[in-house]
Amino acid sequence: MIRIANVKEQQLLRFSRQIMLPEMDIAGQRKLVDARVLVIGMGGLGCPAAMYLAAAGVGCLLVADDDVVEITNLQRQIAHAEQSLGQAKVESARERLLSLNPDVEVTTMRERLQGARLGEAVAQADLVLDACDNFESRFEINKACIANRKPLISAAAIRMQGQIAAFDPNDPASPCYHCLYPQVGELDTSCARNGVMAPLVGIIGSVQAMEAIKMITGIGQSLVGRLLLLDATVMQWRELKLPKDLSCEACSTQI
Repeated sequence: MIRIANVKEQQLLRFSRQIMLPEMDIAGQRKLVDARVLVIGMGGLGCPAAMYLAAAGVGCLLVADDDVVEITNLQRQIAHAEQSLGQAKVESARERLLSLNPDVEVTTMRERLQGARLGEAVAQADLVLDACDNFESRFEINKACIANRKPLISAAAIRMQGQIAAFDPNDPASPCYHCLYPQVGELDTSCARNGVMAPLVGIIGSVQAMEAIKMITGIGQSLVGRLLLLDATVMQWRELKLPKDLSCEACSTQI
């Protein structure tokens, strides 16, 4: 893996449009190269998020998914292609990520991360992106991030609506995902059942990548404490303040 201290001219050229930003500079790019990001889910959200992180120079990506590429995925899961049909999504994604940036280290986990395995994967990362499609997994990922004190960027997209929020267990004022959804009934939030517009997941996944870059480098203001909602039918964003629930079952004891 390339380190900026020993970077070749070709790598400096690759990231030059970011390095010239005063907020980023060499120091920010070094933080990206040294970062380890866990992306859970290589579907509609995880594909664009991981691709932009690889292209931007994140040094190590850990990608997890237990599924294989099907033809219905190709409408929106842009890391996969026709020739990837039947292939494990993590392996298809790895090939695409390395084609964007051969210097990125990609670790694949062809499994649905749960229990101890989820905790181990979260512990290895500096930051976690939740790009899955069900509440059960999101709540478990949230708990693992709280237990390991790892920042979490969680997103969802369905039909023509999307949302994204960031949580940081190291910030005493930060809410967690359970603060946002303290009670959830039996809901099927899968694209297979409800449908989703192709570019919507690209928009939301790209925002996940942007927030990850900001949190890694310390640029700007993160989404911690805020929830962004997108209604793509009218292309309107809404921002809601997301306070910490002091009686939250997941994070109130972690203060």
